[in-house]
Amino acid sequence: MSGLVNVLVTVAVVAIVIVRQFRARAIDTDRRWWLLPVILGVVALREPGILDAHHRIESAALLAVEVLIGLATGAGWAWTTRVWTEPDGAVWTKSTRASAAVWAGGIALRIGVFAFGILLGVHQDSSALMLGLAGTLLVRSGILAWRAQSIGSASRPAPAYGDGMAPAWKERV
Repeated sequence: MSGLVNVLVTVAVVAIVIVRQFRARAIDTDRRWWLLPVILGVVALREPGILDAHHRIESAALLAVEVLIGLATGAGWAWTTRVWTEPDGAVWTKSTRASAAVWAGGIALRIGVFAFGILLGVHQDSSALMLGLAGTLLVRSGILAWRAQSIGSASRPAPAYGDGMAPAWKERV
C-alpha cells in the first residue's frame, strides 16, 4: 500500500476505535480481541519502507521508540478504562477522561518522535505509525480481556439450571 493509504487506514482505525471506546459497551472475552492488531502489524511489517535505507540504525531506533510509545499508550489506556459488571453478569467497559489524556500524551510523544526524525534527516514511513497503533490496540485489548475475565469470574455467580429460560405458561383446558 502507498503511504497515503496507510495514513488513511490508520486514521480510520483510530477514529473508529476511539469513538467506540468512549461509549459504554459490553466486552466479550471469548472473541478474538487480538485479530485486528495482528492484521495491522502484518500490513505494517510488509511495507518495504519501514526502515530508511540511508539511516538504518537511526530509523530502527525511531521505530523501536514508536512501538514502545504504542505499548505504553495501550497499557495506560487499558488501566484508565472503567470496567464493571452488571447484575446479569455482563462485563462492561468505557474509557474515561484519563484515557483521553493518555491518548493525547501518546499522540504528542509520537509527534515528538516524528519531529526528531525530521531533525536527524530520517525518512519515516507511515507503516511505523501503523505498527505503533497495532501495539497500542494489542496491549489495550489484552489487558482489558484479562481485567474483564478476572472481574467477571469473581463477581458472577455460577449459572444454575434453567437460567435464562422463559417461564412456562399453563394451558387451560
